[in-house]
Amino acid sequence: MWTHRSWQGRLIAHPLPVHERLRHYAGWCDAVEGNTTFYATPARETVESWARQTGPDFRFVLKLPKVVTHERRLVDVDAPLRSYFDAIASLGSRTHALWIQLPGSFTPTDVPVLVDFLRRLPEGHRYAVEVRHPAFFREPRATRLLEAVLAEASAEWVPFDTTAFFHTPPTSDAEREAWTKKPRLPLRTAALTDQPIVRYLGRDAEAETVAGWQRWVEITVGWLREGRSPTVFVHTPDNADAPLLARRFHDEVRARVPALAPLPEPIPTGPLTLF
Repeated sequence: MWTHRSWQGRLIAHPLPVHERLRHYAGWCDAVEGNTTFYATPARETVESWARQTGPDFRFVLKLPKVVTHERRLVDVDAPLRSYFDAIASLGSRTHALWIQLPGSFTPTDVPVLVDFLRRLPEGHRYAVEVRHPAFFREPRATRLLEAVLAEASAEWVPFDTTAFFHTPPTSDAEREAWTKKPRLPLRTAALTDQPIVRYLGRDAEAETVAGWQRWVEITVGWLREGRSPTVFVHTPDNADAPLLARRFHDEVRARVPALAPLPEPIPTGPLTLF
């Protein structure tokens, strides 16, 4: 996400070499979703560059490769997993959670496969699972089953809240495209661990995005007061202002929980001048 084209020159300095872009993104936000690792396991040198560009408290939520989750569906995956864990080793504590996003075709009847998979994963990492089959949200028995499995593994259930996005029909090209691709699932707000992770999709209109996240402000404030350490990712269909919106969300929460640390100061996009 830190190479988003619409941010270049506006939120992040441009032109920037690839090995500097994450450092500038980290001036806006202190966490990032690692979607690129879903499509291919990066080279160790690439991940070492990520570590050099971020502080020790920066949070990477890295997606497991699609060959593991979607193509082989968690079965016979020892070789790609070894490559993956070897590649990300240099991130150390920056690896906040490893994100197991399962396809919509992964149903409650597949949960035994997930159980075996979670038991075989290396210790020393935190794991978070995202499911997209409606039964996990609508059928209490399936919900309880998955919650029990994740609790046993000390893993989190990652909700992807698209309810605000699907509340009204799309009004832009980006919204129309997202309308056909994003999952339309019931809202889930429960946390299973002390480090919940939330993915929220708003609209291209800022006011609608802000209105839709108010429930998450309340929930996040409650989690912080309970001593939890949540990570919230804010998206819109075009993501043009996602860093700005993420900082606004953080400010709204911090207004309620002043002890929450501020986000870093962004690196200027151009040279500083006296006038």
